[in-house]
Amino acid sequence: MVSGRPVNEDLDAWFRSLMLSTGNGRGQPESGGAMPTLSGWKDLPIELLLRIMSVVGDDRMLIVASGVCTGWRDALGWGLTNLSLSWCQQNMNNLMISLAHKFSKLQVLALRQIIPQLEDSAVEAIANYCHDLRELDLSRSFRLSDRSLYALANGCPWLTRLNISGCSNFSDTALTYLSYHCKNLKCLNLCGCGKAATDRALQAIAHNCSQLQSLNLGWCEDVTDKGVISLASGCPDLRALDMCGCVLITDDSVIALATGCPHLRSLGLYYCQNITDRAMYSLANSRVKSKCRRRDTERRSSSKEEDGLANLNISQCTALTPPAVQAVCDSFPALHTCPERHSLIISGCLSLTSVHCACALHPHRAGRAMVANHAY
Repeated sequence: MVSGRPVNEDLDAWFRSLMLSTGNGRGQPESGGAMPTLSGWKDLPIELLLRIMSVVGDDRMLIVASGVCTGWRDALGWGLTNLSLSWCQQNMNNLMISLAHKFSKLQVLALRQIIPQLEDSAVEAIANYCHDLRELDLSRSFRLSDRSLYALANGCPWLTRLNISGCSNFSDTALTYLSYHCKNLKCLNLCGCGKAATDRALQAIAHNCSQLQSLNLGWCEDVTDKGVISLASGCPDLRALDMCGCVLITDDSVIALATGCPHLRSLGLYYCQNITDRAMYSLANSRVKSKCRRRDTERRSSSKEEDGLANLNISQCTALTPPAVQAVCDSFPALHTCPERHSLIISGCLSLTSVHCACALHPHRAGRAMVANHAY
């Protein structure tokens, strides 16, 4: 039972109110005709129960409802696919252990915490019962160990999105093992997982998770060009890569990404101070090559903003010069320095203040873009 939520007496009162508002309180609709006799909430058809719960949209209410009776528990267990316990400020671990066997059809589960609560026992319960899980958020679960990753690898092979940011106790051995078993991963957040996100683990991810589209390596300081080059080769569909604080990477990583990941839309290089103009020109040149390929295949012009880099963070990359960064900005129409559509981030680079997008030269374009965005 979740404190402050309706109990069975409340549900009974709501049921009586519902019956009075829809009929004469005796199982007959106001318009006449036969109607199935419903003596209480427990007699509701499963389909109607699931519909009501989907409209309620409150995960705490779902948990309360699952304890009303065996029928409701079974119905919700079969029908519930999306659950968040991120609202739970205490006892999340025990709550998850008690719920895992009830909600075995979950596909999306959010367990983000403000105060670390989850332990390996809860994740093992999830892996033991929720074999259809597709998306899992375990961010800020500082208490978890490799036991959790091994359990997920063995029990949840269909994972496509996994957020373990801030889980600093995981090792690269466990992450490598996970990649061998969860080969459908498309989005992986490893921000702050410095012990897990090593070149060895990235090579395994590149080898096993070829569908990967989004990867966050923020502040994984042991990552080097070796690991990133492997990703560029093994994950050609990569759309977003955040390497902020990966202080060991050099131009070689960016060059590999520019060559091997033609769909890259977002690249974070904050505080990567080994990045030089060579990396920027490789990005700009990759745009030119992309245009040529599209022209050869008679596709629509790639000058559309829907193509190419749309977000680039080079803050604190102090070795860069204005001509190189301007070349990137000119090559990708979706990169903007204007305040309204700021997507080329150059904070801390005083030498780059002269870099500007087309909107800065033609303010009326930015105005039209803002009007178009607000229209939706």
